[in-house]
Amino acid sequence: MSSASEPPAPSPDDDLGPDSAAVPSTRMRVRTAIADSGMAQREVSRAMGLDETKLSKSLRGTRRFMPAELIRLADVTGATVSWLLATADDDAASATPAPRAMPTLHREDSEHAKKRRDIVETAWKLIAARGYASVRIADIASACGTSSATVHYYFPSKRELFEESLRYSVKLAFDRQVAVLYAIDDPVARLKKLVDLQTPDDEVVGAEWSIWLQTWADVAVGAGAAENHRQGYARWFQTVRDAIAAGQQAGLVIDGPLDGLALELTAIMDGLGIKVLTGIIDVAAMKGRLIDFIDRALLTDAGREKGITP
Repeated sequence: MSSASEPPAPSPDDDLGPDSAAVPSTRMRVRTAIADSGMAQREVSRAMGLDETKLSKSLRGTRRFMPAELIRLADVTGATVSWLLATADDDAASATPAPRAMPTLHREDSEHAKKRRDIVETAWKLIAARGYASVRIADIASACGTSSATVHYYFPSKRELFEESLRYSVKLAFDRQVAVLYAIDDPVARLKKLVDLQTPDDEVVGAEWSIWLQTWADVAVGAGAAENHRQGYARWFQTVRDAIAAGQQAGLVIDGPLDGLALELTAIMDGLGIKVLTGIIDVAAMKGRLIDFIDRALLTDAGREKGITP
């Protein structure tokens, strides 16, 4: 239970995100992202699952963009939430990925960029659901409503497309973390919400975990791109490390080597996540064990007294 003095951390659906209605730069960047996407505003709102009137009000500054909307907007347009919010790297709520850990940039017009994003998202969904070995280029093309030749034009091999699927997962996690954690100032609430955001309790995060698990298996036998994996995981590790460091600075997390504390927490998350994906435990059990570990092993007495739950 959260104490009376500490409200629960927001979820992606809460209207508690950054007050983007009062930040002209965010509205301007959203307009730019829509224009650069190669889609009309109504197409973007439809792809977001957002009423076009709501999008128009947010662009006029009479309505806030909620965190979930910023996440979806970034996904649809190819922008990042961090860029939409105009946050500096030092102010970001999540460690900024290295360029090679993010979806690959190409010199191409908006139409080709949109087609590339569609192919990646479709491949990501299919591979996450069926497994890399079971998905053919023809399956991806069919699901995209295009030809295998078109898929090969953008991605010469299925392996290259799989590597891009991991980069897409990294972007999704980065966008989600920035959008939700941006509004959380309390270090304990931010740490617990960070962990909560990365548990596979919905279709998107579950798919991200599936892609990561398949990547780990490939890298373990030398079949995958180890550097691609290293870049993506380093960003996640740094995000956890930064969250723990903020707690230490506030006297709410125990003193100790940051790398060691972050290693323990990420290792526990990885192990529990694998158990969820393989059906040994459920998501509720995973969340419970993670919060118990944070309360028992990471927080000081002052941190535990806050009684914050994500």
